[in-house]
Amino acid sequence: MSADAVCFDYTEKVPVEHLDYDYIGKCKDVKYLEKVLRVLRSGEEGIYPHLIGFCENHLEKLNPASRALREETPAATPASLPNHEWSQILSDLKTWKEETKQTEASLKNQWVFDDLEKDKMPPVRGSNCFVPLCENSAPKERKKTSKCGLPRNYQEWDKFDVEKECDKVDENAFNKDPPAIVNIGTPKIKTELDASFLSQQEKLLRANREKEKGNEAFKAKDYEEAVAYYSRSLSIFPTAAAYNNRAQAEINLKHWHKAMTDCQRVLELEPGNNKARLRRATVYDHMGNFQMASEDLRMVLQEEPQNPAATQLLSKIEKKMSESQPEQQRKGKRIVIQEVEEEEQELEQKEEEETRPVQPGQPVGGEDRADMGNAQKKPGARGDGGGPHGDPGNSHHGHWRGKGATSDKYRVAQESRDKVANGSSKRGSSAGSERGSEPGTAAAGPGEAAVNLDAPCGALPLPLCRLKNQGNLFFKNGQFSDALDKYSQAIQGYADSGLDSPDDLCILYSNRAACYLKDGNSQDCIQDCTRALELQPFSLKPLLRRGMAYESLERYRPAYVDYKTVLQIDTSVQAAHDSVNRITRLLIEQDGPEWRDKLPEIPLVPLSAQQHRREEPPSAEVLQARAQKAAKDAERRAEVRFTGLKQEGNDFVKKGQYPEALGKYTECLKLKPEECAIYTNRALCYLKLERFGEAKQDCDAALKLDPANKKAFYRRAMANKGLKDYLACSSDLQEVLQQDPNVQEAEKELEEVTVLLRQSLANDSHAKPRKTVPITEVDDDEDTSAVRDSASSCRGEDVTINLRPASAYDFGQSLNAARCSGNAAACAELLACTAPPLLPQYLSSQLDGDTISFIMQTLDSHLLERDPSLVYQHLNHLHTADRFSVVLLLLQKDERRHMTQLFEHLSAVESSAFTKNDVQNLANKYI
Repeated sequence: MSADAVCFDYTEKVPVEHLDYDYIGKCKDVKYLEKVLRVLRSGEEGIYPHLIGFCENHLEKLNPASRALREETPAATPASLPNHEWSQILSDLKTWKEETKQTEASLKNQWVFDDLEKDKMPPVRGSNCFVPLCENSAPKERKKTSKCGLPRNYQEWDKFDVEKECDKVDENAFNKDPPAIVNIGTPKIKTELDASFLSQQEKLLRANREKEKGNEAFKAKDYEEAVAYYSRSLSIFPTAAAYNNRAQAEINLKHWHKAMTDCQRVLELEPGNNKARLRRATVYDHMGNFQMASEDLRMVLQEEPQNPAATQLLSKIEKKMSESQPEQQRKGKRIVIQEVEEEEQELEQKEEEETRPVQPGQPVGGEDRADMGNAQKKPGARGDGGGPHGDPGNSHHGHWRGKGATSDKYRVAQESRDKVANGSSKRGSSAGSERGSEPGTAAAGPGEAAVNLDAPCGALPLPLCRLKNQGNLFFKNGQFSDALDKYSQAIQGYADSGLDSPDDLCILYSNRAACYLKDGNSQDCIQDCTRALELQPFSLKPLLRRGMAYESLERYRPAYVDYKTVLQIDTSVQAAHDSVNRITRLLIEQDGPEWRDKLPEIPLVPLSAQQHRREEPPSAEVLQARAQKAAKDAERRAEVRFTGLKQEGNDFVKKGQYPEALGKYTECLKLKPEECAIYTNRALCYLKLERFGEAKQDCDAALKLDPANKKAFYRRAMANKGLKDYLACSSDLQEVLQQDPNVQEAEKELEEVTVLLRQSLANDSHAKPRKTVPITEVDDDEDTSAVRDSASSCRGEDVTINLRPASAYDFGQSLNAARCSGNAAACAELLACTAPPLLPQYLSSQLDGDTISFIMQTLDSHLLERDPSLVYQHLNHLHTADRFSVVLLLLQKDERRHMTQLFEHLSAVESSAFTKNDVQNLANKYI
């Protein structure tokens, strides 16, 4: 049974057998391992540091957050702190101790609170008797009375006078307490105290004590006494809290003007005090000034959207405003136009002017009422109530011009409805339907005779259109709760009717979200905006309102995303710009410089939804011209960069800094891979760094671009010399001298290489023992294969290779001979006779793409079927050769395909020497 399958009893002691490496390594129970670790650390069974470390490492792998791995930080001591820090701590403690003693002594010596005059100390609250303070309040010491011992026998009991003792008790009871002075009526508390003789600290302390007394009286619902104590506190030291408390007490006493004065003083001291605004709104409400009360409540809800008292009071005030509106509307007269005689018409007009009340904003005189109504409309109110151009979500006070209204105000005569239905009314036009589609657009201005609530709204039927238009009218007049109900009814009716008009439903959700935002219900506003965006993605106003709701909930990251999306749609929305700047500062303070990394992903707005980019797509000629210009600019920039990098590389070569020059030339080739001079320059750097294989490759690349390049031949000769390929070196030097016989460096190198070539050939001839080959006469038609097989070399069609190479040179000659003749069988014999660990050493000096490709084809076609294990061993060592990774990058597509085919065939072979996973891991190093 494994260790993790055992059910442990954690209350028992850990056995000694469990304190073992094998058991701990197999155990998977975190709690038990923690117990084992505690036992090891305790030293009960001995101290084993290595075993403790092993247990900690294993426990960390299972549960990195384990409590047992936490290191205890010892408490700081003088030894753990520097001398100057400890001295500073002692000095601070000493200073604090002295200041505390001085403060305590000053408080003990002061007589302000104990020995005040009799007329300045108020009586005990709620008491009907007055206790004089002139006498000492400390209780007098009782006279010591001698205690008689208890009688111990009957004779003593007979001498005890019970009546006398009872008289003593009664006498003490009557004479102990002084007679009480009955106070008829509570004395009036003075509301002012003389604090001129007190220090600033004493004034603060005494004012706070008086305020606390007022709080106690307020809790006891004794508001008059609370006002008195608050006044005493304010006479000593005026504070906003005391004014606020006194204002609330005055409200409870219905002293409205005094409460208003206190609220004004609080707002003078603290302009953003929400308590004062809320209490001033309460005073405005009782005084009948609903407009000012609503403004104060709106300001409170703007900062505290979840304030229940403000929300409840605002709904009550809105209801009172809606109830008072019809009374004002009924004061006007209805005008009936009839054909009458001229005198009667003038008389009626005169009477109308005398009796008609002047509406808010109406000019005095005989102007037309229709013009007067147009002048009252809010400019820029369109669509959803404006957004940034009249959006109800952005305006805080613009909707409180009216006193509220009900649906009775907007009743329209049947004749007007018929005209709208027939299309004869101007208000039934398409422009009117667009204006009445969202909040704040369907309301008539003051002085207009009627408003059409049946104006068409997209694909909505007439009942839903009416509900929507009524909601718009309520929203226009600041009746957000009523507008919310109308929009909710319209949404429910839309769902019940089974309509398919996502545009209209999106507008309904957006309008209701505006109402939620006005009422401070940010959570429901976010939900409705999200539904609207699901119906119409990248709709401007739902995004803007949802951003405002997120910001009110202090969810700044999603608010930032919504505002940035709005700016992608329309960059002219100033409200979004301001909000982005404000939230950016908050996020920097909250998250630091990495605030952008913590933001959600900002969606990319398509061009079709970007209002500021809705322009005609460019023509093909314009696109082509732009592409040509961009290509020329890129070419010019590349040329400038190429020239700079090349010059830097040349400067590094002059200074002998070849690695730095190598990097510059490599970057040049990335910009211009067909530049022959860069290859030769980089080959020079490789030669200086004795990286002869890379130098030869660069020279080969240069000769492909320029077959007569003298520098490339000379530097390839130097690379072959470094690789000890003297035959190829001699050939390249002869090519250089053929082009220019005056190159003295080439002549000297050729003489030296000729000597080296002769020495290498001589060494090879001495190293190879000559074998006797018997010669027999045979017929011409007889097979001569026996003679070929008897030799120690493998002969192909026209080539003979050495199957026992003694050096990298011999192996290279044999491999090149087989590759040039295309004899894969001879190459297979050569690889079969070569030990796999020696293969990287033999190929390190002459590894190139053609060689790797030829070896891969040979392994796949000849050796795989015969010895798969040998093929795997060769591949396992081949990738360790020098320059293998560089050569691998230069392989062609066909060569890579042959390599992939080899590994596929090798993985299909079943062998005990390797598995499919081994082949796959090996293939990852090649492919």
